[in-house]
This record gives sequence, C-alpha cells and structure tokens, in this order.
Amino acid sequence: MKLAKLIAVMLLPFATMAVAAPTPAQYIIIDHSTTPWMDQATAESIWLKKPSAKFVKLYPAKKWGFLSQVEGGMDATKTCVITARTLMLPVRGKDLVFKPAKSATTFGHLTNASIEQCKALASTKLDEAVQALGSALVPN
Repeated sequence: MKLAKLIAVMLLPFATMAVAAPTPAQYIIIDHSTTPWMDQATAESIWLKKPSAKFVKLYPAKKWGFLSQVEGGMDATKTCVITARTLMLPVRGKDLVFKPAKSATTFGHLTNASIEQCKALASTKLDEAVQALGSALVPN
C-alpha cells in the first residue's frame, strides 16, 4: 500500500507537466473541393504542416481560420486541369465568416494523366497555394 502511494507521489510532477504542456493551435479548416481530387482529411494534412510560431502569434486560431477549394478534372484527351484556391477568413464563434483577409490561387495541368496523377497534382497545387498564402502573411 505504501509503495503504491510512493509511486503516485513520484508520478505527480510528470502528470502536471503533461497537463501544462501547450497545445498546438487548432485552426478551423474547411475544404470545399471536388470530391475525386481532394478530401477533408488530405486538405487538413496539407494545412496543418507545422505552422511557424511567428504565424501562430500573428494569426491566432481564435481569430482566423482557413478555407480551401480544389476544382478541375480531366477532358477526353486525358489532360488534367486543376485549380487550387486558399482563403484566410475571420472566425466568429465556431464558424468562419466569408470575408477573405488574404487568398492565393494556383493552377496546373498535366497531359496524358491517370486519375492518381491528377489527384497528386491536386495535392501539389493545394500545397503550393497554402505555401503562397503563408508567405504572403508572414514574409521572411
């Protein structure tokens, strides 16, 4: 019994450190893309690539959120055309308000593409748009 109390007392400082650790910013991210080319999970993984501390300080998650939109498709000659747009929007409560503070758009095409190659192009273009938006907001 005394051993269990001793272990509990010894682990108490570590438990408080785990609780006190800062949590990463939880931005609201909405993806409004054409389903075959982008989904919410993939868009979030692109958006949430470790934002810099400077970015989080300048644009806190309580005040700002993001919207992405990937559109496009393939024509009869298997040419894939993709447009990716990103927007930074203010947060009101738990929702985003459509008053874009900044936006970025990228375009791309790929001839003789398969569906997988077109999806990869869509991810690449969204990543480029996210990077462009980030560099416009926090210049080096």
